[in-house]
Amino acid sequence: MYGIALAALGMLSTIATGLSIDAYGPISDNAGGIAEMAGMPHNVRETTDALDAAGNTTAAIGKGFAIGSAALVSLALFGAYVSRVGLDTVNVLNKKVIIGLLVGAMLPYWFSALTMKSVGSAALKMVEEVRRQFNEIPGLMEGTAKPDYATCVKISTDASIKKMIAPGALVMVTPLITGTFFGTETLAGLLAGALVSGVQVAISASNSGGAWDNAKKYIEAGASEHARLLGPKGSEAHKAAVIGDTIGDPLKDTSGPSLNILIKLMAVESLVFAPFFKMIRFSLVC
Repeated sequence: MYGIALAALGMLSTIATGLSIDAYGPISDNAGGIAEMAGMPHNVRETTDALDAAGNTTAAIGKGFAIGSAALVSLALFGAYVSRVGLDTVNVLNKKVIIGLLVGAMLPYWFSALTMKSVGSAALKMVEEVRRQFNEIPGLMEGTAKPDYATCVKISTDASIKKMIAPGALVMVTPLITGTFFGTETLAGLLAGALVSGVQVAISASNSGGAWDNAKKYIEAGASEHARLLGPKGSEAHKAAVIGDTIGDPLKDTSGPSLNILIKLMAVESLVFAPFFKMIRFSLVC
């Protein structure tokens, strides 16, 4: 466990490189949006799209490092928890441990569904607000009036706070309920199941989300004969790629990275409350 902790520290020492890799993608993406809004030539947008596609790939690599370090940190914290509550071994044949494993493996999927749904509902409110402004603000379509940016920003910021209450409560409350009412062995299984399942889901989300985003750019760019056969914009293949990109963006930018927090925070909270769980266990035995 000491060696695992040192390996986690080594991976976390590359945090500066990881942050730089993650920042590259949004910068090039925003550059493309600014170029389009500024009415710059089409070749500028093509260049920024190529940079954004590369950014999606590098971001997936950076998130892979983050997920790997989170897995090692959580494993080290899991070992500390097991030691602190006085469990010599965690027997997967124990019915309590199996129950914890099943529930823990389910949590990343539940958490991802909540975060994806929150992003989708916030995006829908944003679309409705934009439609309202186009209908109610004279001259907006002609470019003679300015849109109400503040309301759109407020929708986004309010959603980022309010819609995260349910996923946050899921992460914080589940270990407390499990350790208090079902015992330390069940909680050990819960942590193990969330760790294994969370790492797999996070890696899949980061890679598949970036792939869907790049698939849309591949069709729009028409850089190869295959892409030209699939395109152009408005074709059935392009419509399908847009749907995939709509799902892939929250998948790679919201659900995937936030699963690192899920597995680490659950392990930290379990370790902090380990003496309390151990006391309850001792009281029940007595």
